[in-house]
Amino acid sequence: MRKTARKILCILFIACNFSFVLAQNQKIASTPDSHFTIDADVFLGYDSFGFSYQIKDNVFSKIKGKEIFEYKNVSLGKITRADIVNPLKIVLYYEDFNSVVLLDNQLNKITEINFSQNNIPIVVTAIGMSTQNQLWVFNSLNQQIGLFDYLKNEYKTVSTPLTENIQFYQTDFNTFYWIDEKNNWFSCDIFGKTSSLGKVSDFDKILILSPKQYIFSKAGLLYFKDIHKDGSETVSEIGIPEKSLNKFYYKDQILSIFTAKEITNYKIVIP
Repeated sequence: MRKTARKILCILFIACNFSFVLAQNQKIASTPDSHFTIDADVFLGYDSFGFSYQIKDNVFSKIKGKEIFEYKNVSLGKITRADIVNPLKIVLYYEDFNSVVLLDNQLNKITEINFSQNNIPIVVTAIGMSTQNQLWVFNSLNQQIGLFDYLKNEYKTVSTPLTENIQFYQTDFNTFYWIDEKNNWFSCDIFGKTSSLGKVSDFDKILILSPKQYIFSKAGLLYFKDIHKDGSETVSEIGIPEKSLNKFYYKDQILSIFTAKEITNYKIVIP
């Protein structure tokens, strides 16, 4: 009986490891959808209305066919980051001047915020659009995540101080995600609930899809990682011909690969 039990355990162990290897080596197919050249320094992505967003010579623009909108603010220096989560209220962050500009859907300025002139001292090193007229803000003075109401000019801290430096962050309306320098992955919601989401794979670039899924590049290859309910993980290579990519973007089953001066869009199915 003991020998039989050992054999069963061995078989199960081999089967589990074999399944893990298969999961690690499976590939997600991609189908070319469209391809076009682009004159931009940074490609930012698309919105639900079909506009693409990019930065060229520190000019922020949105383009769809012959429709072109542009915004430039020389006085604030270089655009550090652009948040297009809400295409009706776009966030441009100018780190050198600790300032943010909010734009409407035609890239007209809604408001400009200089955090150095705020009643509460804030030095912004991460920012993004949140809900209810609020901005996600990481204040490097106290190493905490907060929410800034740009209509009321009010700021509140929602997280405890972070113990490690942020190497990557991404926001949506309800969540501030970040990865520290040890590749630990966390999230903080608008109520201040902070969750540890595990450890991410080594990456060159990364795009978070959900608290359980992300796409990342490493050594010229692109991968999708899925964390299952039981804690197991699946890493799948995404099959694309490009071996040199500046940035990738994923939305509505379209994967966009931005190389030096062109964009190729692929249709892929993420499980």
